[in-house]
Amino acid sequence: MYEEFFHLHAQLLKALAHPRRLEIIHLLKEGSVTVGGMQEMLGLPQANLSQHLKILRDAGAVTQERNGKHITYRLAHKNFTKASEAMRDVLIERSQGKKSDEFTRRMKDLTPIVKDPVCGMRVSPKTAGAAFAYKGVRYYFCAAGCKTQFRRNVQRYV
Repeated sequence: MYEEFFHLHAQLLKALAHPRRLEIIHLLKEGSVTVGGMQEMLGLPQANLSQHLKILRDAGAVTQERNGKHITYRLAHKNFTKASEAMRDVLIERSQGKKSDEFTRRMKDLTPIVKDPVCGMRVSPKTAGAAFAYKGVRYYFCAAGCKTQFRRNVQRYV
């Protein structure tokens, strides 16, 4: 019985073991998001996003709901958010003493809630998918696609 459980656990971790899939899990922590919204936030081609979503769906990490032409995804269980944040906390603790003092300070100073300037999603610096400094101001984003869009059209957002 333990062997079967550990096999299932490993299969789930294998499905999560990709930066883009972790970014998808990160996006869905606030609630459901449409495929189009995810595509824009992540800056991924639709075919690539679909492949990642299929892997997460097959692993039972996300569920989908169709509403007309739109498909919305959500986390299959609220503990996926807790697990992801617990891993971030482990990485922050591990970074202490191994990286520069500036890096450690930035990793610890991650608590205020801010809005992604592109999509408006609420993120904290701790849970942000990306960050970018512009003219002395640090901006936080839900995912890399929003950061890319911000950098291309920075004047629109500042």
